[in-house]
Amino acid sequence: MKKTALVVCPGRGTYNKPELGSISANIAASSPKIREYLQQVLDQIDAERAALGLATVTELDQAKLFKTSLHQKAEHAAALIYAAGYLDFLSIDREQYDVVAITGNSMGWYTAMACAEAWSVPTTARLVTSMAQLTAGGAGAQFIYPIVDSEWRPDPAREAQVNAQLQAHQGELFRSINYGGYAVLAGTEAACSAAMKALPLADERFPMLLPGHAAFHTHLMGEAATKAQETWPTAVFREPQTPLIDGRGHQWLTPTVDMRALHQYTLGHQVTETYDFSKAIQVGVKEFAPDRIILLGPGSGLGGAVAQALIAMNWQDLDSKAEFSKRQAAEVPYVLSMGLAEQRALVTTAQS
Repeated sequence: MKKTALVVCPGRGTYNKPELGSISANIAASSPKIREYLQQVLDQIDAERAALGLATVTELDQAKLFKTSLHQKAEHAAALIYAAGYLDFLSIDREQYDVVAITGNSMGWYTAMACAEAWSVPTTARLVTSMAQLTAGGAGAQFIYPIVDSEWRPDPAREAQVNAQLQAHQGELFRSINYGGYAVLAGTEAACSAAMKALPLADERFPMLLPGHAAFHTHLMGEAATKAQETWPTAVFREPQTPLIDGRGHQWLTPTVDMRALHQYTLGHQVTETYDFSKAIQVGVKEFAPDRIILLGPGSGLGGAVAQALIAMNWQDLDSKAEFSKRQAAEVPYVLSMGLAEQRALVTTAQS
């Protein structure tokens, strides 16, 4: 009997040095019946990149060395993250899993849209590149700070410290992403700098500035949102074929999607307002009660944030990091990360 699954797509910054070569390696390791298909999809993405005069995903992924200046340049990172995630989605064994809903974190919304077939492959390849260029050129900065304790339980004191900084820098500092046990804040460079100096050191490395990130999911992205809506009309959007959960926790249920509203959210609200990843996960498990949560690559960084969002709502009596680790030790964990080889093997079609 098939298991139901909520699929989660990662956001910006998840293709790093350890992921170099992972896209081509995952295709090569796929079962023969889908390997050719995955390569055909990658070829389509590469063709769109080449037409834009940009390095292809294959060229970037198969580079001999990982270079931050190259691989984490906005328009390159976005393409790598989208391609890795989308190809992972296509690799899920549909004889084992019935995907009942899809969500993502921040830029992962674009990958989620692709997975739900709301855009064609060529459109998505061009759109993720375009959005990366538009938003990366924006003003401001973004940093991350924990709001949970060592057992991933909500920490009221840390939450209060974050809120105090938001209050102290009203109109210049904003809640960018609710990311499980972390608050991602963004705003003007001056406000971010002041807030980072004011917040006490946590876990020996926070507050942490996110290099190359602008004030994503704030009104400082207003110009980017306007240009995006002028560049990408509603006509390029298609009816999603799988339910989507957005960064407000709103469900886009097929086949009754208002395409204009989806366009306005994706290129408007999603760009300029807080992205509540935690709420998206919480709505996903409450409304769809999936047997498993499948995290797409690249990387495997989503697991902690997903667990923290579940702990915050005491999902199925999950109340701590220790308890989550205990449950993940099961033969088939509840949360399956395709960025981890042993868990990927439980999601994809067996090699033959």
